[in-house]
Amino acid sequence: MAEARYQVVARYAKPHGLKGEAIVFVLTPQAEELFVPGLELTPVDAAGRAAAPPVTVERARPYHRRWLFKFHGIDDRTTLERWPQTALAIPATDEVDTVTPGPLADHEVAGAVVIAAGREIGRARQVLDVPGGPLLLVDGDGREHLIPYRAPILVETDRLRREITIDPPPGLLEL
Repeated sequence: MAEARYQVVARYAKPHGLKGEAIVFVLTPQAEELFVPGLELTPVDAAGRAAAPPVTVERARPYHRRWLFKFHGIDDRTTLERWPQTALAIPATDEVDTVTPGPLADHEVAGAVVIAAGREIGRARQVLDVPGGPLLLVDGDGREHLIPYRAPILVETDRLRREITIDPPPGLLEL
């Protein structure tokens, strides 16, 4: 039997408050329609495989530039403190928009084409988590580029075409 394929739609960041709410980065522009009570989200590993049993959304709402999720059966901060920062996914379908303003999940990055000013600058190898924020490691033109993997430099991602569009400041690709 083939293993289920997943599409990452959010990334768990950390607990919020004492009653089991979680801060989540949303990775789809269809958040309002998708994140409704009853939605099952499966934690996936860097390879895109299920890493834990699914969790069910009890409620979800925008919170500054992120979202607050409350999962059914998780009623305290302690449980969420044990969670690793993880990607949350739904079964892969064509119904969820694959063009997002945010980053691809770690398992989606390797091999993605990186585009700046309409031209390919290389292929993404991985995301490095460093204290100043995530960096995209890109192989191109016989060298490695380290590019901040967040807005405003990260403009758009396309999961279907496996493309990452960036708008680097002048000189960044020459470093």
